[in-house]
Amino acid sequence: MRLQYPSNIKIIRVPCTGKVDIIHLLRAFQKGADGVYVVGCLEGTCHYNEGNLRAKERVNRTKGLLEEIGMEGDRVRMYNLSSAEGPTFAAYAREMTEHIKKLGPNPLKRHSKAGS
Repeated sequence: MRLQYPSNIKIIRVPCTGKVDIIHLLRAFQKGADGVYVVGCLEGTCHYNEGNLRAKERVNRTKGLLEEIGMEGDRVRMYNLSSAEGPTFAAYAREMTEHIKKLGPNPLKRHSKAGS
């Protein structure tokens, strides 16, 4: 089955979402991403015990940091699903893309262009 999700989605695979650190999420925004979402195992099913719970905590901390610098915290989200839920993954990708379109472009892009 070929999944249909927006072409602007860039997938970065990691062995476990527990490896995703706050700095990775913030760097994505620094490099111009309009939004970032992390997709991990269903809660309670992480092969690495609590990796997805650590990722959820980091996503929530990143939301707070974004809000502190004047960006919408909802530009970063976490979704949980099993590997058998490909169509749900595609639906989350479309949902996140529509949400980010409503928020508009990453405000850091405007500031970096103005300072260039």
